[in-house]
Amino acid sequence: MRRILVCQLRQIGDVLLATPSLELLHRHFPNAEVHVLTERKCTPMLQGNPAVHTVWAIDKKELGSLAREVAFYWRVARTGFDVVVDFQQLPRCRWVVAMSRAQVRLSYTPAWYNRWLFTHWVRPRDGYAAMAKASVLEPLGVRWNGERPRLYLSDAERDAARGLLASLGLAEGQRLITVDPTHRRVTRRWPAAHYGRLLSLAAARDPSLRFMPLFGPGEEDDVRAVVAACDCPEKVLMPDRMLSLREMAACIDQAVLHVGNCSAPCHIAVAVGTPTFVIRGATSRAWSFPAPEHFHMALGLDCQPCNRNECANPDQLACLVRLTPEAVCQAMLDHLAAVSR
Repeated sequence: MRRILVCQLRQIGDVLLATPSLELLHRHFPNAEVHVLTERKCTPMLQGNPAVHTVWAIDKKELGSLAREVAFYWRVARTGFDVVVDFQQLPRCRWVVAMSRAQVRLSYTPAWYNRWLFTHWVRPRDGYAAMAKASVLEPLGVRWNGERPRLYLSDAERDAARGLLASLGLAEGQRLITVDPTHRRVTRRWPAAHYGRLLSLAAARDPSLRFMPLFGPGEEDDVRAVVAACDCPEKVLMPDRMLSLREMAACIDQAVLHVGNCSAPCHIAVAVGTPTFVIRGATSRAWSFPAPEHFHMALGLDCQPCNRNECANPDQLACLVRLTPEAVCQAMLDHLAAVSR
């Protein structure tokens, strides 16, 4: 075994959820190079990962023509892989799988018209998403044994995060909670007004708490709506610009708790070892790492989890709207107390 290619193009959280598989492959085949094919926006999640030898980054702007795309996929495929693992079966992945001469080509159970691409396939195990991905590796004799996602930060990145937080007003003795109130899908986004009320209630109960809202491209207005609904804006550490993914991860690393919707930042928190409290709407517990320090709260309606992007319930978004800030605050502070012992 000389080289292994893992294809996981997107999204940011899904690339993190693939890192346990990368760790397992590196551990079981220590003399093999583990390569990853992903989109350029996701590469920060793999930076510094000791299990990864090479990252092949797809930049859609650079690959502006079909000829350039095919040339890139050909160059990746002909690197000489003994094993190719495809976690997605997206068109770009299929190009590389088809061009490779790997003797072993693994994936989840494909549609009949894709079966010619693969030598082995697996019906993923039910449960935690990273475990489901890792189950694709079982034909290699590799099994998931509780490995969590991992994101590797440098000491310089941690120092920079401490400096940023201090500049925003975080003082000694104060405890940071990072907050992710955004999501591109409305069925996974707890209302901004609820988040504002949650911060107000938590600050009144525990004066040591400070809150740092996180946001990505085009989400700043959503975060400002949360701050506007909060009675204690002086306790909100609002950066004046969008943080990079690595800066965000380093700030989450400094927090005592990460609170938010089910999206990439909650997976980043797991990957840097910060406890999480995630508010679930349409999503299931399969996205939650199975450990006591990572807690998901849901209203528990009969229609949950629906995993839909649009709400089919006549009482629109009831699973989110009816989950009150008061109930969430009590559960969140109880969880914080438990993980702080």
